[in-house]
Amino acid sequence: MYTCLPFVSKNGFMTERIMKEQAVLEVLKCNEETLQYQLTLSKEEAILLIDARRDALKATHRIEIGGGTINKLIEHFKDSPYISQYNYVSTISELIDTFYYFKNETLDEVSDDELIEMMKELFDQRCYGSIELLQGREMERIAHNVRFGEGDITGEEEGLYKENYDE
Repeated sequence: MYTCLPFVSKNGFMTERIMKEQAVLEVLKCNEETLQYQLTLSKEEAILLIDARRDALKATHRIEIGGGTINKLIEHFKDSPYISQYNYVSTISELIDTFYYFKNETLDEVSDDELIEMMKELFDQRCYGSIELLQGREMERIAHNVRFGEGDITGEEEGLYKENYDE
């Protein structure tokens, strides 16, 4: 007689529903660390972030084993002066899209952790909380430098860009 574990279907795979529930629980664990920054997620908001990740992965034709990206983004951005409870979910959702898009645009040459660290620094220091500036200016520069092998991928060195690149 065949018996099934509670989280495994008859064919031995976790069902999509169970995987999503597990992912939601993992995201909700972030509340323990973000509470001191007055940031918390409800179960519904965690589901929105999980769905945003699914949509971003689909749009970028990527797969992800495990679900640590959302947690890493929350971990790195929780202390940003530009994130409040009011814009927390929408900002993290947009950062999820940004992350996966630029994983592709940087040809996977930049590790997940490096990309998230660069995004955080740029978001706080150069973009002053603007996702539009992060995506349209700063991350495009990084992607350009990676694709064309132009040394400093952060764009800190002078003279790395063509004069008309910013236009």
